[in-house]
Amino acid sequence: MVRLLNRSVGRLSRHRRGPLAGLVLLLLGLALSGGLYAAVSPSSAETAQDQAAMAAKGRQLFLVSCAFCHGQNGEGLTSRDGKLIGPSLAGVGAASVDFQVGTGRMPMVQPGVQVQKKKNIFSQTEIDELAAYVASLAPGPAIPSKADYSTDGMTDAEKQEAIVRGGQIFLTNCTACHNFTGEGGAMPRGGYAPKLLDTNPKYIYEAMLTGPQSMDSFSNGNISPEEKKDVIAYIESMRKQPGYGGFGLGNLGPVSEGLFAWIVGLGVLVGFAVWIAAHTTRTSKSKLTKKGTAQ
Repeated sequence: MVRLLNRSVGRLSRHRRGPLAGLVLLLLGLALSGGLYAAVSPSSAETAQDQAAMAAKGRQLFLVSCAFCHGQNGEGLTSRDGKLIGPSLAGVGAASVDFQVGTGRMPMVQPGVQVQKKKNIFSQTEIDELAAYVASLAPGPAIPSKADYSTDGMTDAEKQEAIVRGGQIFLTNCTACHNFTGEGGAMPRGGYAPKLLDTNPKYIYEAMLTGPQSMDSFSNGNISPEEKKDVIAYIESMRKQPGYGGFGLGNLGPVSEGLFAWIVGLGVLVGFAVWIAAHTTRTSKSKLTKKGTAQ
């Protein structure tokens, strides 16, 4: 029995050292890893089918709610006199749809200098379907994941470092329009920069990524995803920032402060000057009356 076992082991050893043994082991390893991957990960064909189904549903929503301005295929529309009604949506990406529709800016109620934020009329599922359809027109920025914009997983030290970095980026690129406190402000030709302190972090990220309205677009090549998260961390820190300057006047900066100084400050000075002049006139009249009586 022992001899038979030794012979079997010897045969296996000789075959293992054969020229085809390595190739057989390699094929077995590839087959095993491929089978495990196929069993655990979702099929790419199924994912493509899901995206196609979402895009088909999104097109139906698009034809009802968006085609009047953007055209039946998202090509954009202009009036007879050449005035733009709705821009082309090819290449704007799913992130732009998620921002515009998620904040209620689209569908637009009426044309204007700037689209107003309003209550959203679509569910998140419908927004995702619209975004899938627009994304199918041409490549564009995708909807960010929560890990891209959320600061919940940061430690206190990491968050403080992100706030410092984000503050430098914000002060360089954003304060000209949104004010140094994120309160927003007036823009040329009737536009305005919205307030950021009550804005969802996801929409702040998407706004930086897509550049809605008159805002500049900060692609990942200009401001990296990590730097975008730093900016969001800085904006979130301003929500908890106490006002050290007393009456903040809306934190709108020198415009409101100058207006307050002009109306209230100069108004008080003018009123005081008028009071002094009136008081001096009454005193002079009383002295002249007494002098005339004495004579």
